Amino acid sequence: MLAKPARDVYREAQMQFKDYYQTLGVAKTASQDEIKSAFRKLARQHHPDMVKPKERAAASERFKEINEAYEVLGDPEKRRQYDTLGADWERGGAQPPPGWHQPGQGGRRAGGPGMGGGDFEFNFGGTGFSDFFEAFFGSGGRHANPFAAGRAAGASRGVDVEADLAVTLEEALHGARRKITFQRQGHKPQTYEVAIPAGVHPGQRIRLGGQGEAGAHGGPAGDLYLNVRFAPHPDFQVEKNDLIYELALPPWKLVLGGQETVPTMEGSAHLKVPAGSQPGQKFRLKGRGLAKEGGVRGDLYVALSTEIPKDLTPRAKELWEALAKEG
Repeated sequence: MLAKPARDVYREAQMQFKDYYQTLGVAKTASQDEIKSAFRKLARQHHPDMVKPKERAAASERFKEINEAYEVLGDPEKRRQYDTLGADWERGGAQPPPGWHQPGQGGRRAGGPGMGGGDFEFNFGGTGFSDFFEAFFGSGGRHANPFAAGRAAGASRGVDVEADLAVTLEEALHGARRKITFQRQGHKPQTYEVAIPAGVHPGQRIRLGGQGEAGAHGGPAGDLYLNVRFAPHPDFQVEKNDLIYELALPPWKLVLGGQETVPTMEGSAHLKVPAGSQPGQKFRLKGRGLAKEGGVRGDLYVALSTEIPKDLTPRAKELWEALAKEG
């Protein structure tokens, strides 16, 4: 079978171009803060745990689309690459981004020593990322068996295949089982049930032994590896085993203090904000983070920020001026 040129593979991905700006409902000129705000709003609205049971399947798909869009637009470098691609795509003269098919760039990889030569096409389902994303931003691909080169005439082990797996923080904390599909070029889709262990972290790989490419001349099959990546979360940022939640308060709440309700992985918690708190100040909720080795959990940190009022009524302006004089 003749291998498809990389250009043709790219055209197939191009036909399924995804408008991430439209997914998040923002303009192409939107600031990073506007993109983040839109993501948070939509992610909370379509989170599978926040809808009725009969709506969960549709909400789950929408949730994945929203996460993927923010994965790209929320990263300035990925957004720059995407904007370049988008402009070319609209003109109908798209060119593959430089190095898009090279190792480390993700997507469909060109063949090499021990790989049988040519391009290798595959599609994954259930990983949390679309084929379009994998083609340009993923780390999935096909890897040569270093011992296979120069042994085409004898038995050799099949190459390993890998793809990214988007794991939610809830799945990372509690563990989960996920069904994924893997379709090789010219073959029927295969379905696997993957166990996501509690405490998994980005960078870890889940191995499905013997599920990669078939070996040559009776050699054993390669393996299938799933590279764990955390899906963006509408509330929390991740720092190793700890979670960070940004609590935006109006200035008078920082000055006067009070009780605030903050989200946690298990629901919500009450936080006492002392009078005279400062922007950037952090409060620690022990044991409310992600799991470490041995089952011990990290912490949740609540970071304070300030919401400055933009539109003041005449009365509000008068009060601020009086406060300025008093201060």
